[in-house]
Amino acid sequence: MQGTGNILSEAEHSPASNIPRTPLVGSVVWDARSLRPTDGIVTLEAEVLRELADVVALLRDNPLPVEMLEPDAFRIDACRRMMARVRETLETGVGFVIIDKLPMDVFSKDDAKAIYWILSQLVSRPVAQSWDGKMIYDVRDLGRPPGNGVRPDVTNAEQNFHTDNSYNLCPPDYVALLCLRPAKEGGISSIVSFHTVYNEMLAKHPKLIDRLFAPYLFDRNHEHAPEAPPVISHPLMQVTDGRLTSRLSHRHVVNGYKMAGIELDALGEDALEALEATMNQPHLIREFFFEPGQIQIVDNRRLGHRRTGYTDFAEEDRKRHLVRLWLRTRGRRFYNG
Repeated sequence: MQGTGNILSEAEHSPASNIPRTPLVGSVVWDARSLRPTDGIVTLEAEVLRELADVVALLRDNPLPVEMLEPDAFRIDACRRMMARVRETLETGVGFVIIDKLPMDVFSKDDAKAIYWILSQLVSRPVAQSWDGKMIYDVRDLGRPPGNGVRPDVTNAEQNFHTDNSYNLCPPDYVALLCLRPAKEGGISSIVSFHTVYNEMLAKHPKLIDRLFAPYLFDRNHEHAPEAPPVISHPLMQVTDGRLTSRLSHRHVVNGYKMAGIELDALGEDALEALEATMNQPHLIREFFFEPGQIQIVDNRRLGHRRTGYTDFAEEDRKRHLVRLWLRTRGRRFYNG
């Protein structure tokens, strides 16, 4: 890594010889038509629910801060078997899971957050989600308009397909969301496979492929040390350990070039817009509406996610509330790894 003026440059990117020239294959290559209704769905079995109830009872008698809870402190063999299947689905399957669902008529919000924290560690290690070290992130509308320094996830605005923390050094491998309360209207979540998107780009826009693997500028969203460069440079796509991986956010790329005072080259703009249009084709997208107690975990390297805008309830205790975790084994637990 090196900083040049106000731009932090990631030196490594995929050489032309590593760029895939033939369609990608595998379980993560899916679209809305090929996915079965049960793909990625994990239902809590009776034995798992019994273990979770025991954990909640123990924690109510022996409180600890959530960040101090570790799976090894509990007898949760059925949970471990379930989360091993979750991890396999994320790593070698469709790349997403929806765990359906924690019993919110029995568990309090604090109970659910504790269980969520424990289960997530059976997939990977939680890491900081902001430069100041926040480990557990509440996704709810704070009444501020999205813009530089304001994450869209604390607004009710619509989001484009993106990967979390694409604009910094060490993005999470997996993004997890626990639904405590859905919105009154809207807030529909969607995911898309970047491997499927890549195959579409390869078929329809082959001359733009190489540009996706060359650097783009990203606004770092004020999530960095005070004297650090506010813009980062890295490709939208790379080949990592033999796998195609993606890091993208249309909004942060547009802002990154504005902040740097640099005009995006014509080929780069064509590739960015073609990628955006390809991702938004309805037949490629899996949609779902969160229910209380559901947990979604998505491979943040191979899938993109988004959310429609939403209308919330007026009462504070009924407003949409999700809880997010970032999971990553690479690097240190710092925001920038």
